[in-house]
Amino acid sequence: MNSKNLSIYDNSSHIIFITGGTKSGKSEFAEHLAKQIKNITYVALSENNNGDQEWEKKIKKHKKRRPKDWKFIETTDLFSTLNQEKSPLLIDSIGGFVMESIGKEDNEWSKKMSLLITLLKKRKNTIIIVGEQVGWSLVSEYKIGNTYIERIGELQKNITKISKENWLAINGRAIRIDEISLEIPS
Repeated sequence: MNSKNLSIYDNSSHIIFITGGTKSGKSEFAEHLAKQIKNITYVALSENNNGDQEWEKKIKKHKKRRPKDWKFIETTDLFSTLNQEKSPLLIDSIGGFVMESIGKEDNEWSKKMSLLITLLKKRKNTIIIVGEQVGWSLVSEYKIGNTYIERIGELQKNITKISKENWLAINGRAIRIDEISLEIPS
């Protein structure tokens, strides 16, 4: 499938989820799709890591790729952004939402995840969400690492269920997984 054949509508609920591993091309693919959408807001789900040279280098590379007319928000508060921003969104990446809640107990995490899914389903325009596949790599020797892996896996499974389009980025290629997969019954 050619990504130019995608149907992206600015005024209807349309969630596009793109997942992949580190350096897979998921952010570049999301940005490619987003360039077809008017008045998009790029939401970087992260804290400002001033002084971290590697982080600043990565951010600079991302900024260079983005069109100058895109609105940009850097935040860890996705709920406020979803409630306040009415324009189409590109959220990169959903792992920032998981990290913001990493210290929460499981029941509080479940409530936050459910609220996020509800807010995403209520939106009336396009949302492109980038997520990272981390469960394919080494198992963390630390509890916080395993908590992150389990929570992002659970969240991304729920996002996939409500998305109109689901993509896997791997080795610089994008595969529309809706067309070649079956949903696993739960």
